[in-house]
Amino acid sequence: MTTTNDFLADCRARLAFDLLSNTWNAVVLWSLRDGPRRPVELRERIGGISAKVLTETLRRLQYHGLVERHPQRPGVAYELTALGRTLLAPIDAFGAWAFEHGDEVLTAQEAAEGRS
Repeated sequence: MTTTNDFLADCRARLAFDLLSNTWNAVVLWSLRDGPRRPVELRERIGGISAKVLTETLRRLQYHGLVERHPQRPGVAYELTALGRTLLAPIDAFGAWAFEHGDEVLTAQEAAEGRS
């Protein structure tokens, strides 16, 4: 059973939060949900990510066992692993939350900036 204290003490919970706290991790994982993609396809699909940052993100996700790199001629393609696919539901849930509550967060930010 998970308790609030588990989030403070369990390094596995921290790992999960670290994986999703990096903006590009979730975006790249979501972009791979429909199947393998070459880096150039990912950059077109994502927009706003440099080649360097995409490469770093893909390496990080590969290190964590969430994506696989497949050499092709020419170049390479990346694909979600079974483990990587397990993160799609939590990413979708975060996205749904942001869609539902994003305006409230933006209003709070604007109010806080007005107080500064």
